[in-house]
Amino acid sequence: MTPFELDSAHPDSAVPTLRVRSWYIDGVDPQAPAPFSAGLPQTPAEFLAQLPTSGISCWVRGTSGLVGFGRAVRLRARGAARFADLSRLWARLAAAALVEDPVAHAGSGLVGFSAIAFSAQSGTDSVIDVPRFLLGRRDGRVWLTSMTVVGQEEDSAEPLTLTTAPLTPVVGATSAPGTVSGTHYTEIVRTAAARMRELGPERLGKVVLARDEVVQAPAPIDVRAVLGQLNRAYPSTWTFDVAGLIGATPELLIGVDGDTVSSRVLAGTYRVQDDPAAELAQAREQLGGSKDTTEHSFAIDSLARSLGAVTESLHVDAEPHLLQLRNVIHLASDAHGTLARDADGRRLGAIDVAEAVHPTAAVGGYPKEAALAAIDELESADRGRYAGPVGWIDGNGNGQFGIALRCGQLEAPDRIRIWAGAGIMPDSDPESELAETEAKLAPMKRALGL
Repeated sequence: MTPFELDSAHPDSAVPTLRVRSWYIDGVDPQAPAPFSAGLPQTPAEFLAQLPTSGISCWVRGTSGLVGFGRAVRLRARGAARFADLSRLWARLAAAALVEDPVAHAGSGLVGFSAIAFSAQSGTDSVIDVPRFLLGRRDGRVWLTSMTVVGQEEDSAEPLTLTTAPLTPVVGATSAPGTVSGTHYTEIVRTAAARMRELGPERLGKVVLARDEVVQAPAPIDVRAVLGQLNRAYPSTWTFDVAGLIGATPELLIGVDGDTVSSRVLAGTYRVQDDPAAELAQAREQLGGSKDTTEHSFAIDSLARSLGAVTESLHVDAEPHLLQLRNVIHLASDAHGTLARDADGRRLGAIDVAEAVHPTAAVGGYPKEAALAAIDELESADRGRYAGPVGWIDGNGNGQFGIALRCGQLEAPDRIRIWAGAGIMPDSDPESELAETEAKLAPMKRALGL
């Protein structure tokens, strides 16, 4: 079946009608499909081994989340209006869909996986991909959703049948500098820090600069194996694969469920040397210093202003807490609020809220416009979807978007470009910031066998 594509460059194109049906598949309903040949998998590894080796999408944390198979529809947009264009296209697609959804969970019924470019100037498409099938797991329940374009039912009548194929970890890969090499990175960090000292914090207080490496494998990369290693090593993060963007992010940009919105911001990083639990005291001492607390305060102020514009009420943690990961410890703060409605009384959806908060000071800088201008000038690279929103949205506007961190974009079956950045402050040391990016590249490097 050829996927249906809608491009925001052609706003008057006809929208396909999707026939959508969700079933619980963990009970005894004889009418429910049975995609697994030997019953429901009991472990993540068993589940991963039954996924296709290509054509999957996912958003998973621990053992809960969503996994898509194939693609029925792709929505595409570029430029400054990419969020609004995707939101409009999605609203049209949802309004036309024929949905049967007795599961009635956030993430059942019509669902799309989305990855949005960091910059309005990016040459990379921002997308929403609607899978042909979707498996969901939440609160111990498992469901299956089928999504078919009306008129193409005969071409896609085959049920989802999963068979086991052994996972193939990446072996023998090599890594080379990308557009922003390590040497270039230290140079632009030095330039940015000097500029901030000259201008002062009100004109430029923080800039997040990133660098990239290109990992070349000797054979096609088994994405299932990469996702499995990330999921095992970082169970508290959101592991994702959307349009070839693969990673494990610790940062939930926004979550929308009904009228409520939640967010987590991370800013301030301690590099773990050996054991994160044993190094909490050192982390607390470093992260309590001026550089990291100032960086975190910029991120919190940015989040409070942006979320405040789309909520009726908002609570932001008064004090940050420490978030332990295998390779780093972050300062973290959580926010929760009640969503506002637009002029027509419509509840804002996940893409609308993601637009309001992107980019946070944690991935852009402060003040926002000055920081983005500095990124464009100093990096001189297209980040693509790195540091942009990545996640999912359903037909009711519910969804979750993380910030695409600790990730890479597949450029060919055997090649992936990985990214990492650091928050640059007036007193930043270029070599220390380079080491921080290396620590943040480590999760993807390990998952790719490096």
